[in-house]
Amino acid sequence: MSLLKHYDAVIIGGGIGGLMCAYRLSEKRPDLKVLILERGKDLENRKCPILTGAVTKCVKCKTCAIMEGMAGAGAFSDGKYNITTEYGGWLPRVMNEKKVMDYILQADAILMEHGAQKEVYEPDNELKTLCLQHDLHMQQGRVKHLGTDANYHTMLRLIDTLKQRVEIETEAIVTDVDKKNLEVIYTKNGSEQRVSGEKVIFAVGRIGNRMFEKWCDDNGIRRHNNQVDIGVRVELPYEVWKHFSSRIYEPKIINRSAHYGDRVRMFCFNERGHVVTENSDGVLTVNGHSYKEEEKKSKNSNFALLCSTNFTEPFDAPVEYARDIAALANKISGGYVLVQRLGDLMLGKRTTEHRLLAGTVRPTLDAVPGDLSLCMPKRQLDGIVETLQRLDSVAPGTANYDTLLYGVECKYYSARPDVTDFELNDAKNIYALGDGAGFTRSLSQAAANGLIVADILLNRAEQ
Repeated sequence: MSLLKHYDAVIIGGGIGGLMCAYRLSEKRPDLKVLILERGKDLENRKCPILTGAVTKCVKCKTCAIMEGMAGAGAFSDGKYNITTEYGGWLPRVMNEKKVMDYILQADAILMEHGAQKEVYEPDNELKTLCLQHDLHMQQGRVKHLGTDANYHTMLRLIDTLKQRVEIETEAIVTDVDKKNLEVIYTKNGSEQRVSGEKVIFAVGRIGNRMFEKWCDDNGIRRHNNQVDIGVRVELPYEVWKHFSSRIYEPKIINRSAHYGDRVRMFCFNERGHVVTENSDGVLTVNGHSYKEEEKKSKNSNFALLCSTNFTEPFDAPVEYARDIAALANKISGGYVLVQRLGDLMLGKRTTEHRLLAGTVRPTLDAVPGDLSLCMPKRQLDGIVETLQRLDSVAPGTANYDTLLYGVECKYYSARPDVTDFELNDAKNIYALGDGAGFTRSLSQAAANGLIVADILLNRAEQ
């Protein structure tokens, strides 16, 4: 029997966190043997048939080009890079806030070396005051809009650099990690393969969170549930939020619902963008993209409006809860996602094809007209409607009859494992980072987390 190929570090996942971890390790220690295992395709081979114009609706490809592959789901996001610790993840809860910011800036410098823009949108206290006058709370931070198209090319250059330094295996689906022997088992081209590592790093991203959680459960690793966010993607004319987006690009506004006290947040703003679908293991949800190139822009802007829920014992499956709601929306729409006019929703009417065409907002996604109240819980839907009405006070036109709501949009964050310096307790030399491990929920903090873990490994190697 041949000996297993052995590496100094095996990184599971080729998203921004895994890429930054590999970049730092190979930059500081070129002698290290590093392997990245990515379940999706190489970035240049990630081609969504909707975006190429081959089809108009998601056909549920075996590997979702939007969600899976090198550079992760962030490769086809609109590329917002938040230079702040106020939002974007929970790293400041597990380490010093100033250190987190320093690592966010370090990751930003690496991205700029590979072509990312330097221009930054600054906070705006005047707009924050306007929100406060209507009991809305705007989070502030410096932000870059890399753009879906420009971000793609930055990621290509970063991956090209890494290909000169580390080994990368794509379409390699990790099925297990032997906790004792540090062997990583994966399938590629239908056959099982194994490698071993001095260190193993889970950097699986959101698409891999179910696999990681199952592995933790199977190996006795305690986890703590994070919140789950359920809501809609809102689409309306660009002009409605132009006074915000032209000054800060992304308004991140929080409303505390009057009846339930739930936190409803507006985020992931896409100026003159497009609503898109995402396929997470067969369940379709919605998201938004925004391009830098003028010819790719639309006449609309879109943003997510999500209601946050934190579950307590005995319920311990918040991710499945959110997936079930999204799956129900898929079922009602005949296997796709729903779109409804806000006015129809408030009057208890199902949006039909005729009513959608009669509206003044032309949808950028070919979704199925329907009734969101048939699949979304009343509690979340009430909070969303109330928040839209309150947002209308700072951006008149937000709560217009023809404002479009697409559903369902979900953001679920893996239950965070017990760790010490990101090393899993009761699993020596196995580490976890990023969105898939419940530490981050943004490009910037996931990138920072990759650098942080790499530096921890490098420092321990010197001791």
